[in-house]
Amino acid sequence: MIPDVSRLGLGTGSLGDPAQSDTDVDRLLGAALDLGITLFDTARSYGLSEERLGRFLRGRRDGVVLSTKVGYGVDGVPDWTPECIRKGIDRALGLLQTGVIDLVHLHSCPLDTLEHSGVVEALTAAVEQGKVRVAAYSGDGPPLRWAARSGAFGSLQCSVNLCDQEALETDLSRPLLAKRPLANAPWRFAGRPVGDEAEPYWERFQTLSLPSFGLPWDELAIRFSAYAPGVSSALVGTRSVSNLRRTAEAVERGPLPKDIVDAIRARYRECGGWPGRI
Repeated sequence: MIPDVSRLGLGTGSLGDPAQSDTDVDRLLGAALDLGITLFDTARSYGLSEERLGRFLRGRRDGVVLSTKVGYGVDGVPDWTPECIRKGIDRALGLLQTGVIDLVHLHSCPLDTLEHSGVVEALTAAVEQGKVRVAAYSGDGPPLRWAARSGAFGSLQCSVNLCDQEALETDLSRPLLAKRPLANAPWRFAGRPVGDEAEPYWERFQTLSLPSFGLPWDELAIRFSAYAPGVSSALVGTRSVSNLRRTAEAVERGPLPKDIVDAIRARYRECGGWPGRI
């Protein structure tokens, strides 16, 4: 099963941007450790992220839970094949400078791939070989439900936020890592953010028409996601130390009152619910 992790985890997609300096990366990761964050989530597709985590965490590996994702992007190897899984894990081990990776996710692959490609078996073999501690799946919808039923995965990563509660309406019976816990902060936009990644959540947010219950929106959102049923950690991605610190302070305030959670869940159901966003 998933190792003990901090209630707030750091999604490190922004660390992969070569335009971000090593100094800024070190400052952000150092602040995360100082705040008690122990879970760092990366992926093969996150540019320099795995490499930078490996360099920064050299000598600080104890107590840190490393999570990455595989299944694609191995030169000369077809995506979503057992060989791609094996070589992706080996490459991640080297970049992260570790002898074992705590969590390795199959990254949002289709249901047919999970059922017939041999990638699940390749990942579980890596667990048996001691290269991976926990086999995991990252995604939403029918593939996520299949992964939960399969018994092959000790952890699941999926979207959980005010505007994306499908996973909470499903008995997944596995520890969850909540991605997009702030729903891309749709409250930032007075009008539709056409073409922005937040646009689909903005539409849902307008339909929900939730009150903020007297809290800043970002605090309401992170406390809802981080303490949702089954969630072990909420993964927040940011480049800003001040934003990370503010988010950590909000999580430290604990779960939202039950009546607020019940009102949020009830309103989501009234709107008919929406499919989880991959």
